[in-house]
Amino acid sequence: MPLHLVGENIDKTRGFRQAEAGKIVHLMRGIYVDADDDIDQTVRTHAVRIAKYLYPNAYLSAASAVLLGPMRDGRLFLTGRRVQRQRIRTLEIIQNKAPDHPSVAQAVVGDDMGELRVDVSSLRQRFLEAFRIRSEHAASFDETMKEGIAARLIEEYGSPAAAADAVFKLARDNDWLDEGRAADRFLKQKPVAVVAVANQAAFDLIVAWHGVPIGNLVHDGFEWRWQAANPNGPPLVRQTTPGRLPPFIESLLPEGWLNRVLNNPDERVELRTGKRYMSNITIVERATELAALPADILLTRLNSFTTDHMFTGTYAGPGRGDIQDTFEQNLARMFATGATPRLSGVQIKAPMFLDADGTLMPSTDKPFTHILKPAGTSGFEALPAIEWQSMELGRAAGFTIPAIALVAMPDGMPAALVVERFDIRTSLDDMRCLALEDMTSLLGVRAEDKYTGTMERIAGALRPLSTDADSDLLLLLRRALFAWLIADGDMHLKNMAVLKIAEPGRGDFSSVRMAPLYDAVTTRVFPNLQHDRMALKITGKDERLKRADFKRFAATAGISAAAADTAMDELVAALVRGLEQLAPPPLTDGSVGAERAALMREIVGERLHTFE
Repeated sequence: MPLHLVGENIDKTRGFRQAEAGKIVHLMRGIYVDADDDIDQTVRTHAVRIAKYLYPNAYLSAASAVLLGPMRDGRLFLTGRRVQRQRIRTLEIIQNKAPDHPSVAQAVVGDDMGELRVDVSSLRQRFLEAFRIRSEHAASFDETMKEGIAARLIEEYGSPAAAADAVFKLARDNDWLDEGRAADRFLKQKPVAVVAVANQAAFDLIVAWHGVPIGNLVHDGFEWRWQAANPNGPPLVRQTTPGRLPPFIESLLPEGWLNRVLNNPDERVELRTGKRYMSNITIVERATELAALPADILLTRLNSFTTDHMFTGTYAGPGRGDIQDTFEQNLARMFATGATPRLSGVQIKAPMFLDADGTLMPSTDKPFTHILKPAGTSGFEALPAIEWQSMELGRAAGFTIPAIALVAMPDGMPAALVVERFDIRTSLDDMRCLALEDMTSLLGVRAEDKYTGTMERIAGALRPLSTDADSDLLLLLRRALFAWLIADGDMHLKNMAVLKIAEPGRGDFSSVRMAPLYDAVTTRVFPNLQHDRMALKITGKDERLKRADFKRFAATAGISAAAADTAMDELVAALVRGLEQLAPPPLTDGSVGAERAALMREIVGERLHTFE
C-alpha cells in the first residue's frame, strides 16, 4: 500500500513505529508513504484522497472540479471554511472561502487505493468561479474549460438564455453579481469564428533518413522542438538540450566557405532552403518532396576509373570559365538550389556523382556519391596533394580509408582530390540504414567549439556507445598518434566520427564503430601554420608529445599497457615503411605542390625519428 492514512488503513502507533524503522516516510499529520516508492508521484496520484483526509468538509472547485484532480503543475483547488494553502512535496492544496449558499454535487474519483466519493462545485457554481475577480481559482480555468462548461449548461437548460438565468440565480443568492453578469455575457454571446493568428516565422520540417520520415523538426519562432515519428526506431536524432537544435542535425549544417556562399542568416533559413545532407538525411517541408529527391547509392566505384592515383574518367564539374568568373563563383552557383546536397566543414568542397560511364558531375538532382576537394588559394594550392599523401600514409599505417584519387582540373587549375563516400548504400538491394555522426554531435558540442574537446572525453563517450569498444578505443589511440606523427593540427571533433548501421526492421544499431579515416592532412606545411599544434589535447598537452603521454591516455581510456605499446610500435613501424615507399603525388613535379609534399615527408620523417 503506497499511501497510509492514520485511522483509515494504519493506526497511529504502527505508523510511528514503521516510520522509525525507515519503512515508511511521515509527510504530515496522519499521512505516510512507503519509503521505497517515488514519493512525489505517490502524492500526486492520491492528491484528492489526501485533500479529503485533511479537509473533509471542503470540496473540489475551480479547475480541479473539472479535472477531478490536480493541475499539471501540482495545484489542487478546494473551497471550504477558510482561506489557506498547504504544500506537500510537489502537491499544493489551495483553499478559498466558500460562498454563503454553495451549490455542490458529488463525483467519483479513483486512484490506486480504489474509488472515493467527493463533493465538487456544481456546473453553475463552477462557471461562476471562472469569472471571479483577482482569484487564483478563476485563473485556473482556460478558455476551453469555460466553453465546455457553457456548452454543458446550455444543453441542460435548453438555451443560452435559460442557462444564463439559472446561473444568475445562484450568483444573486451568493451576492456574486459581477460574476453573474460576466457569465451571462459569455453564455449569450454569438459564436464567432475566431481565426487564430499564426506566427508566420514558425514552421514544421520533416526529417527523413534514407527517404523514410523519422520525425519533425519544429521551430515556433523562439526555440526548436524535435518530435520523433517512430520512438521505437534507432535513436539517431536526440534533442539533448531543450529548445536547441539537436546536435546531430546541427552537425550537418554548412560551415566556412559554403556558409558564406549560401549567405543564410541563421540555421532556420538554412534548414528551410536546403534539402539534402550527409548521412542520408533529407529535410523538407512537405512529404511529397521526398519522392522527387534521388537516393544516394554508390553504384560506380572510383577505383574503376583510377590509374596511378589519377582519376581517368571525365570531369564535368565547374571550372574557371571566362575571365570575369572565378572557380569559386562557378562552384557557388551549384548551391543556388536546395537540390544540391549541403556539406559541413570549412574547406571548399563540392558534392559529386560518378556515373557508370566514368563522368564525374555535380550531384544536383543526382545521387551524391563522391566529394570533390579543389585546391585552395593564398598558399593552400597544394592542399589536395598534401591530403592525398596524408591519406596514403594512413592506408600504409593500417587505417581503413575511402577510395581517393587526384583529378586533373580544367583551365590550368591545380589538381583536386576526389573522395568516395563510405556512409551510403552500395547496391539497390542494400536495405541497411547508415549514418555518420561526428564527435561534435556525439558530445553535444556546437560546431564552433570543435577545437575545445579532449581525446579523453572522446574515449569516455565512445566506450558505452561502440559495439566493439576495446577495438575502437585502441583505434582512437592510434588515430591520435598518427595525427601527431604526421603533424595534423586539424584533427578536431568534426574530423572524427562513428559510423552507425541499422539492419532492416531493427530498433537499434547493429554496428556502431569508429568511422574510416577522413580529412587527414599535415597542416604544418602551409603558410602561418609552421608551428601548428594538435587540435585536441591529450593528457592536457597539444605539443611536444611523447610515448609516455600516449601511454597515460591509454591508461585513462582503459587500454592495457601491453596493448598500447604493441599498437604504437606497429603504427610507427608501418609509417616508417609507408614513408619510404610513398611516391610523390602526380602532377606536382617542379610545382609548389611538389615542394610542399617534399616538406611534408621531411616533417613526418623527423617526427618518426624523434618519437620516444
